[in-house]
Amino acid sequence: MSSPTPTSPTSSRSSLIAIIAALVIGALVALAGSQNSATLGGIPLFALAVAAAFAIQIIAFIPAMILRTERFFDLTGSLTFFAISAALVLLTPMPDARSWILAAMVMLWAVRLGSFLALRVHKAGSDGRFDEIKRSPLRFLQVWVIQGAWVSLTAAAAWIAISTDASARAPLGWLSIVGIVVWVVGMVIEIVADAQKSAFRADPRNKDEFIRTGLWSRSRHPNYFGEIVIWVGVFLTAAPVLVGWQWVAVLSPLFVILLLTRVSGIPLLEARAEKKWGDRADYIAYRESTPALIPRLTRATVRERSAS
Repeated sequence: MSSPTPTSPTSSRSSLIAIIAALVIGALVALAGSQNSATLGGIPLFALAVAAAFAIQIIAFIPAMILRTERFFDLTGSLTFFAISAALVLLTPMPDARSWILAAMVMLWAVRLGSFLALRVHKAGSDGRFDEIKRSPLRFLQVWVIQGAWVSLTAAAAWIAISTDASARAPLGWLSIVGIVVWVVGMVIEIVADAQKSAFRADPRNKDEFIRTGLWSRSRHPNYFGEIVIWVGVFLTAAPVLVGWQWVAVLSPLFVILLLTRVSGIPLLEARAEKKWGDRADYIAYRESTPALIPRLTRATVRERSAS
């Protein structure tokens, strides 16, 4: 039985269900996280932030569909993180130190991610993930709406804490300081890992080779480890002000962990690597001696063995 085409009824129905599910998840997170939220025009600021995250994606989808391009998809996601975090800290009455720190965390991360992804797409010219999807308006809309859910869930901890009403805030304590340190460590790991991989790929001698030097000698996906550590740091920084339903913010790091380890991160890259290098003795030795995610503290000794 062949897979459904982009415009088949089965494909369209699945896309519609995914769109509705993403919107419902966003609405539930907005409702839960709005407890103790400051308001604007009587509407909780956190709920407005989630609504804006989805609205920006849907608005951006329109020209993207007309032009049938995905070139500004990733950049739109990064800009959404940046713009909404900035708007929240400016619109929340009397933002405290934690609010400014959390906004800075998300905005700095978004600037780095946005510039990195924009440069990568510019060099590649296109993103192969969208070759089939953008032929169908409903499937293409689906990925934009899901991006709205991704932004909302990932930024939830920071946005909830930033928008918390002044009467419910708590002073910075040891847990928030730990969170800031954890965030810095995660940023350094991710930046260094991405830089090492970019330099590796830029060397013509490494064409069709896999990276196994630097941080990549200690983890097969150190950039993803850094990403997870970043959002754990954001959550720890935000945690002291969370009460009641605001603890929905724990979905922020949990969602990032699930996404990178079980959905679209490590599983896809591992499958691609296995297809490309799975019959090579040096890759087999690297895979078996190097952790998939959490870096090994000491450099592993890789012994190549002949492939069976």
